[in-house]
Amino acid sequence: MKGKRILVTGGAGFVGSHTADALVQAGHEVCIYDNLISQVHSGGDTYIPKGANFVLGDIRDLGKLSSVVRDAEVIFHLAAAVGVGQSMYCISDYISTNNLGTANLLQAVLDTRCAPEKIVVASSMSIYGEGKYLCMECGEVAPPPRPVEQLKDKTWETACPECGQTLTPVATSEDKPLQCTSIYALSKKDQEEMTLLFGHTYQIPVVALRYFNIYGTRQSLSNPYTGVAAIFASRLMNGKSPVIFEDGKQMRDFVSVHDIVQANLLAMERSGADGKAVNIGSGNPVTISQVAAELQKTLGTSLPVEITGKYRAGDVRHCYGDISEAAELFGYTPQWSMSEGMGELAEWLQSQQAEDFVDEAMNRLTVHGLVA
Repeated sequence: MKGKRILVTGGAGFVGSHTADALVQAGHEVCIYDNLISQVHSGGDTYIPKGANFVLGDIRDLGKLSSVVRDAEVIFHLAAAVGVGQSMYCISDYISTNNLGTANLLQAVLDTRCAPEKIVVASSMSIYGEGKYLCMECGEVAPPPRPVEQLKDKTWETACPECGQTLTPVATSEDKPLQCTSIYALSKKDQEEMTLLFGHTYQIPVVALRYFNIYGTRQSLSNPYTGVAAIFASRLMNGKSPVIFEDGKQMRDFVSVHDIVQANLLAMERSGADGKAVNIGSGNPVTISQVAAELQKTLGTSLPVEITGKYRAGDVRHCYGDISEAAELFGYTPQWSMSEGMGELAEWLQSQQAEDFVDEAMNRLTVHGLVA
C-alpha cells in the first residue's frame, strides 16, 4: 500500500502518534482524530507529526467523526479509554468511549459509504483474563479468576479448577477462552467483536490486534492508570518508590511501542490476518518486579520498590503472549529487546517532567473497595 488516505483515531496519543509518524514517513496522507483528553495529554504531551492533518474531536461525536471517515481508505481505530482500575469506577465513561465510540465509527463508515480497504482495531490482552496454564495432572487449563478469599489470604498463584494443584503459566494463544475481569477488558472485547462482525457482514477486511503490555517513549507519565512502566518511571522521577501489588512475581508480556507500530503496518499491508484477532507482544514473560528493577538500573536510582502485598480488583496473576500466529499470518517478529527499549525510554525521560498521581489513584481505588 502506497499513498493511501489513512485515518488514525486516537492518533495524538502514545501508540497513535508513533503509528502516525510511521505512516507519514511511508508516504501516506494521514488524518489524526483525537479529543486530547487532559488525563492523557496533561502538560502539552501531544505528538502530531508534520505532514499529518489534525482534527480535534471526540469519538462519541458521530457527526464530526463522519466528516473524517468519509475519505478514509484505511482506518486505524486506536482511540479508547485505557486502564483496568479506573474502569471499575468510571464505568459509563469507559463504555461510552470504547463501546459507543466504536459503534459510532462503524456507523460513520456505513453512513458515508467510504468502503475502507482495511480497518485495524486495537484490542487488548486484558480480554483473556488469566492466561493459559499447565497442570501436571490435568494438562492445559484456563482457570477462572482467583477467589477473593484466596487473595485475602495472600495466596497468589492460580490453582487447577479440577485437582487444586498449583498451575504453571504457559504462553497464551488466541484460542484461549476469553474471560474479562474488568470493565476495561469487557469494553475492549466488545470493540474487537463489533469491528470483526462489521467487517464480515460488509465484506471489509478487519484485523483486531490484541496488544500486550506496551511501553516506550510518549506514554503519558502523569496518568496513574496508564502502562505500568510509565507509572513506575513517574514515581522514580519524583523520588518515590514504585508501588507493586501482590508479591511482584506476577508475569506479563512487555512489548516496545516500536514493535506495535511494526505490527500495525504489517496488518495494514498484508492480508493474512484479515477477519482475525491476533496477539501482538514480545512472547517473553517478565515479572513486574523485573520491570521495576530494569527501570531502576536504566535511570540510575537505588530507590527501593514497595511491594504492598495488596491485590487490586480486575488484576490477573500471569498472562504472556504466544505470538506465533502473527509471525505466520503477516511476518511479525519483535525487533526490540527489553534492555534496548528501556534504554531508549530512560534517555527520553531525561527531557520529561512527570506529576505523580499514584497516591491519589490508590485512594480512589481504596474508597471504592477495589484495593485490599
